[in-house]
Formats: sequence, C-alpha cells, structure tokens
Amino acid sequence: MKHDTANPEHDWLTVPDLVELLGEPVGRIRQLIQEHRLPATRRNGPLQVPAAVLRDGEPMSEVRGTLLVLLDLGLTEDEAIDWLIGVDDALGTTPLEALKQNRKAEVRRVAQTQA
Repeated sequence: MKHDTANPEHDWLTVPDLVELLGEPVGRIRQLIQEHRLPATRRNGPLQVPAAVLRDGEPMSEVRGTLLVLLDLGLTEDEAIDWLIGVDDALGTTPLEALKQNRKAEVRRVAQTQA
C-alpha cells in the first residue's frame, strides 16, 4: 500500500492489498473493479484503488452509483477518482467522506455538476 502521510485519504491499495484486506480471490477483486464497485486507476503503474472507498473492510456500497453518475457524464475513471478523493467546496469535504456521512443524495447532486 502506498501511503501519503499528509493525507490518509490518499492511501492506494493494489490488487494484492485488496485480496488480503477483503479476503477475496484476485478474480473477485477484478470483478468488483469491472462492475465499478471499486474505482481503479493505473496512473502510478499497477492497478490501484483509493483506500478511502473501503468502510469496515468492505467496498462502500454508495461508491458504485456515484461513480456511474460521473462516468455517465463523460468523466474518465481517473477524473472520477480525483473528484471522489478531492475536497469539493460545495460539500465542504471529500465526496467519499460525505458518502461515509450518509450524504449520498447531496454527493450525487453535486456530482451531476461535474460535466
């Protein structure tokens, strides 16, 4: 796991990290990525997922719908990930943190403005 000590929201998990953390085989991890239940990027080399999309050792269920909204608006997976982990002024926090605070409707409303 790559670790940004300045901001724990920016920890990145590789597929082997996810296999260990979620207790799922590689094929299941890849399926979760393909189904957009885990947003993933290759921008730093190996396929990686932001650690912030996990809650209590599981992928956050709210992430998939929000990610699909962003992708439907034409954002790339990398752009969608950047938005999810970056602070959004309208939310006053990162969209992922707002999702953890049960603010799904608000996050998706703000996501609609990202096109």
